[in-house]
Amino acid sequence: MKRAGYRGRTPESAGEQGFWPSYADMMSALALILFFLMLLSYIQNLITGNDLQSTQKLLESTREELALTLSEMGDAGKKLGSLTGELDRAQLKLDLQQEEIAGYSLKIDEQTETIASQQKLIGDQARYLKDANEEIVAMRDQMQTIAVLRLSILEQIRASIADVMGDAGKVSIGENGNIILSEGILFDLGSAEIRGGSQKVLNELIDVFADFLSDEENARYVDSIVISGHTDSTGTGEVNRELSTDRANAVLNYLLNGKNGKLKDDAGYFCAAGYGATRPVRSNDTEEGRSANRRIEISMILRDETVLDIVDQYLALDLPESSEKVSEQARRVLTEAHKLINGDGSVL
Repeated sequence: MKRAGYRGRTPESAGEQGFWPSYADMMSALALILFFLMLLSYIQNLITGNDLQSTQKLLESTREELALTLSEMGDAGKKLGSLTGELDRAQLKLDLQQEEIAGYSLKIDEQTETIASQQKLIGDQARYLKDANEEIVAMRDQMQTIAVLRLSILEQIRASIADVMGDAGKVSIGENGNIILSEGILFDLGSAEIRGGSQKVLNELIDVFADFLSDEENARYVDSIVISGHTDSTGTGEVNRELSTDRANAVLNYLLNGKNGKLKDDAGYFCAAGYGATRPVRSNDTEEGRSANRRIEISMILRDETVLDIVDQYLALDLPESSEKVSEQARRVLTEAHKLINGDGSVL
């Protein structure tokens, strides 16, 4: 039996029936493609999700590292600020030190100039000291000449009186360089009248002084020859002053009038003074001390002008500035000169 529908189809109906299977196949293929695309999209989402999660973890880790880095940078910034402050303080300290160094440098320059000036001054002083030492030696020679002359005449007087008396114990040269005659040589106790046996002593004094003063070289140094009387402390001060003065004048009068006025032309050199008990040489508490205090002293005073001429020669020299050593040496020379002249270091 034949199928009417199949065998009796026309070509047009056969064509429509051939189309639908192809469309179904196409839709199946499209659905399959969509499925694969969805599958791929899912797989991709899975992969992307994993990557995103990993990326988020990495980002979080990076953020943590960034926060740590920022914190470290903050600490580093603080340290940098602290170091900057220290650097600023160090720079300020360096600037101050440089200013101090500049000040020290200026002081060193000033001191160098001062040292150079002082070295020049020292050189000038050294040259002056050499010249001054030569002047001092020359002056010492002159002073010693005067001192030797003074001591020479006093020693001559002492020796002459000792020879006349035959007893050197009653005539001496004191620490002050004066001739000391004990009371017993010329006077009785409490008397101002020259004893009869003492004329030989006074005559010897006349001869010694006359010979000495006759030499102009000697006479030009002499200012005065002082006859001074001294007593012990027994009695009142008024009585002792009167007695000592009377005794000194008695000796002076005899010297100027004795031996036919041999010293008459030299009377201007002599003078007398009485000191009573005001200048004792020993204690008045014992008889021995009182006996030593009752005395006649003969002192030779040299001319101030003679000494001053020598001193002026020294002072006339040009002194370098700040010559302390030279000035000190000058004072020593002048002091020594007065000692040589006066015998006791007192100023004339």
